[in-house]
Amino acid sequence: MRLFLSSYRFGAHYDRFAALVGEPGPVAVIPNACDSWPAAWAGAVASDLTPLRRAGFRPDVLDLREYIGRTAELEKALRAYPLVWVRGGNTFVLRAQFARSGADLVLPELLADDALAYAGYSAGACLLTPDLHGIEAADDPAEVLPTCGIESQWDGLGLVDRPIVPHVASPATDPDGICDRLAEHLRTEGIPHWALTDEDAIVVDGDHTEVLTTRP
Repeated sequence: MRLFLSSYRFGAHYDRFAALVGEPGPVAVIPNACDSWPAAWAGAVASDLTPLRRAGFRPDVLDLREYIGRTAELEKALRAYPLVWVRGGNTFVLRAQFARSGADLVLPELLADDALAYAGYSAGACLLTPDLHGIEAADDPAEVLPTCGIESQWDGLGLVDRPIVPHVASPATDPDGICDRLAEHLRTEGIPHWALTDEDAIVVDGDHTEVLTTRP
């Protein structure tokens, strides 16, 4: 299993991202964490496609809403890509769209087989944790029902063993310090977690997990 999980896109570690995923090629971009923001959806997606193209990748948007009830077709589509890129937004909306499309079943199997690599930032990283409790401080679970037509789910995909708190000490993406307070709460409670600034990342390569940081 190969995972590159960050707070914001490549962080300060594009070299490690490139080493994990291999030569630039096709990439499936999953933008569904933004589904509750229809007016901003196209701009949010474009903002991810641009840096990927600049790095030499060939991104295609893979909208999970098009695969609801078509899980077999989703698996076939994902197998055509060596890399999936899951952007940030609302973690609960993203989790719901994974459930509705069957991506929460298909992607873990493909990752276990090393059929592709997974890159996710912010919500795209938090999705892989054991559960989503605490994330409601930053992402509103009430957006799920009107957006997806189902209730919020509080379980993550469980592909990593602890919570991820993005945007720590990152005023550009968390101006109110919500993520800082969440990380402090987890520290106070003695709960193991990864607190990431927008420059940090986590790399999982098989059995090896490494936290990449620019902090001393």
